Amino acid sequence: MKRTIIITSIVVLLAVIAMIIISKLTRKEDMSTLFTEVRRGDFEVVVTTTGELQAEVSLDVKGPEGLNSRNMRFGSIKISDLVPEGTEVKAGDYVATLDRSSVDNSLKDELDRLESYETDLLKKQLDTTISLGNLRDELLNLKFNMDEAEITLEQSKYEPPTTIRQARISLDKAQRSYEQAVSNYDLKVRQARADIRDTELQVSKQRRKVAEMQEIIQKFVISAPADGMVIYKREWGGAKRKVGSEISPWDPVVATLPDLSSMISKTYVNEIDVSKVKAGQRVRLTVDAFPEKSYTGTVISVANIGEQLPNTDAKVFEVITKIDGSDPILRPSMTTGNQIITQTFNDVTFIPLETVFATADSVPFVYKKDGSRQVVVLGESNENDVIVEQGLKEGDKLYLSIPEDGNRFKLQGEDLIAVIKERKKLDAEEEAKRQQNGNQRQNMMPGNMTPEKMREFMENLTPEQREAMRQLRGAGRPGQMQGRPAGSGSDTTITVQRVRTPNQ
Repeated sequence: MKRTIIITSIVVLLAVIAMIIISKLTRKEDMSTLFTEVRRGDFEVVVTTTGELQAEVSLDVKGPEGLNSRNMRFGSIKISDLVPEGTEVKAGDYVATLDRSSVDNSLKDELDRLESYETDLLKKQLDTTISLGNLRDELLNLKFNMDEAEITLEQSKYEPPTTIRQARISLDKAQRSYEQAVSNYDLKVRQARADIRDTELQVSKQRRKVAEMQEIIQKFVISAPADGMVIYKREWGGAKRKVGSEISPWDPVVATLPDLSSMISKTYVNEIDVSKVKAGQRVRLTVDAFPEKSYTGTVISVANIGEQLPNTDAKVFEVITKIDGSDPILRPSMTTGNQIITQTFNDVTFIPLETVFATADSVPFVYKKDGSRQVVVLGESNENDVIVEQGLKEGDKLYLSIPEDGNRFKLQGEDLIAVIKERKKLDAEEEAKRQQNGNQRQNMMPGNMTPEKMREFMENLTPEQREAMRQLRGAGRPGQMQGRPAGSGSDTTITVQRVRTPNQ
């Protein structure tokens, strides 16, 4: 019994000692996490957006050629069948079928019209045969009348002069009637030929139209023009063409066959940030489908004209990034995370955002481990860190939260308050100028303009207006990057990210 009590007491004692040791170690660890050091390194200014993978080069799978022929009157045509997206096909393999119901009705109307033209031609040919036959009979009768008049005149040469004159007048009348009938007959023949010729041309044109429609309808079963993977065509509004979607004679693309060896990421940047993005800038990319992988690329184009995407109010500009190399796992329509590197800050001092606090008049400061509150002049920032331009040096230890006796810490660096206020004043003036330039640009350039209207608008500008717009564009370009803009109204953000070096 005593032995059991002794063993139990020893176990309890060891447990208490272990708890004390663990508590001390944990407290030391917690104390170490209350502080951080001022670090020094490189920062990158990036514009973060979400994009979509596309093939840089793709071959369109189109409906039959001739849908937009002037002889055709096809409207929108539905897709009645389509192979699943992602299907690997060879040249000549089946891809899709178009709905023939509306086209068959149009063909029936054209066939009825052809039959009507052919019937009209046959009727005209019969009518012409009958009418010209009657005219020829009439000519023959008039010829007989003229011959009789000549015989009468010859027989009356021994008659009185009055009788001879009357016979000559009768012959003249008969000759004149015959000549007029011959002339009328020639006119009727030419008229009938021209009329029949017009009808024959009409019939021939209608036959060609029907033949062309029949040939096009035979091509409503669409095959792949080359080897590749079938990717559905994306409409302007973002929806993909599938079974039940419609194609038009002016946009007959059913699907595409992308070249997966060269991929691009298509994204949109808001109008506030687009001035910072330029062709040639490097980009870091991730793919949502493969979060463990990362890629790099280069901006190859930035749209000059903004657009308004469906269901959004913000104006955005299209940015295309070409991905370096190739990866067989990448597929069109995959979502990408794009970090466009717009500027790099080399060898700057930075601290965590958690260490920065502010006075009642918005003067930033930090709590130092030596028991002081240090005023700091801040620069660019991101979700984690902020650049310190004045007030701290590398290696200074700072509190990550407000210390219990923080109100006793003495404020240092008050001479930097004037620098901070002057910078805020300059920033406010620059922001006001930027807004003024934006308002002037908006007043000069009407919104929601199509490219055609934009071209017409630019052509009608006076030289003075052109120069004013050129100055406005020049004033907007050199804007300095001031961190994340407030009220941007877009899902894109501007951040500053530190480049991690091996010794960090």
